[in-house]
Amino acid sequence: MKKLKTLLLAGLAMLTGLTYTGNAFAQGNGEKPRTIIHAAHVLAQPGKAPLHQQSIYISGNKIEKIVAGYQLAKGAHIIDLTDSFVLPGLIDSHVHLRMEYNPNIRLDVVTKRSGDTAYDALVNGRKTLMAGFTSVQDVGGPEEIFALRDAVNAGKVAGPRIRASGPSISPTGGHGDMHGYRQNVLDAFHRPTICDGPADCRRATRAVIKMGADVVKITATGGVLSNTSAGTEQQFFNDELKATTEAAAKMGRKVTAHAHGKTGIDSALKNGVKSIEHGTYLDTETAKLFKKHDAVLVPTVLAGMTVVDWAKNTNWLPPASRAKALKVGPQMQDMLRTAYENGVTIAFGTDTGVSQHGKNAREFGYMVEAGMSEMAAIKSATIIAAKHLEMGDKIGSIESGKFADIIAVGGNPLTNIEELYDVDFVMKNGVVYKGGE
Repeated sequence: MKKLKTLLLAGLAMLTGLTYTGNAFAQGNGEKPRTIIHAAHVLAQPGKAPLHQQSIYISGNKIEKIVAGYQLAKGAHIIDLTDSFVLPGLIDSHVHLRMEYNPNIRLDVVTKRSGDTAYDALVNGRKTLMAGFTSVQDVGGPEEIFALRDAVNAGKVAGPRIRASGPSISPTGGHGDMHGYRQNVLDAFHRPTICDGPADCRRATRAVIKMGADVVKITATGGVLSNTSAGTEQQFFNDELKATTEAAAKMGRKVTAHAHGKTGIDSALKNGVKSIEHGTYLDTETAKLFKKHDAVLVPTVLAGMTVVDWAKNTNWLPPASRAKALKVGPQMQDMLRTAYENGVTIAFGTDTGVSQHGKNAREFGYMVEAGMSEMAAIKSATIIAAKHLEMGDKIGSIESGKFADIIAVGGNPLTNIEELYDVDFVMKNGVVYKGGE
């Protein structure tokens, strides 16, 4: 089919007087070429029906327009995706680019230099981009993530567009604090985002925003991989939560909360937190709170299933983490089903860094297994995630004026979501990083 199209286009070039180079018509006058993608099928706005046989015009790093038919233009660089299904670039709302869990993770904390961490984040970011995720939100990482964010945004290195929280805000001994080392080691790694009491939590919130946080992350409950037997219920007091969200709002930031236990989820939502990461033990009552407060759930089922596998099949998790993994992980898919059936707004997120970078799309499979339609799952990683990242006017769909973040796969992900596990074409900001030959 592509050979036939090439012959037809070459013939048209002879008739029009343009030069056809195999994938472009050139005017020969030195003008910068325009890019046009010829796409068999385009899910331009997830949630709406796909379009067929479309031309996507790209000027610089923005989408200019999308029109029916395989259009040609003088000086245009043609990208032939006439055998592909095209979608907006995917968005992962919960990643940790700085690391990837492994049996040596506890030693990495005290042996890796900050430069090592930065390079790890760079490599992991590229894996993420090549998997079709053109934007991410990194929630819980060192200050190096801000440098990577800025380098990517400046075009110095390849990677997904990054919004970052920097270090999590946690109470002393909470999930975001360090555990399981000698006290002098813990003292050496004490962070300014550990806080106790409303005044101290206001200070910590301002400190992380000063570092460069786009969004503020708190650990509202205990977590699975912290090496402590402190459970997974509420750990901040209500007045501490309120102080944090108010301080963040004063500086133009929203707060997202790591939260597993129902008590922590409910208290976070009631005290101004705008989104919940994980949400393991939410119920129908909690779902009403999500809707009342116009809050978003980022479910991260992939992380839950990953830690269950470790707990069952390896011996490297500390005993406290293994016990929590076996209890929490199996709940997460049922949680997602409950949330979806009760109308909670769901933004795609994986907690990748727990799972392997570049495998983010495996979350889609768990979402569909939990009862979400393929379209709903894709919408959660595009339209909804874009709004969640406060970038709904810039990313999440293929529309005029938005960034040219475009991916393509061979088959139809609306009938087989696993098509997204292996993305063939990746464009971000109008630059092709994968495919498009």
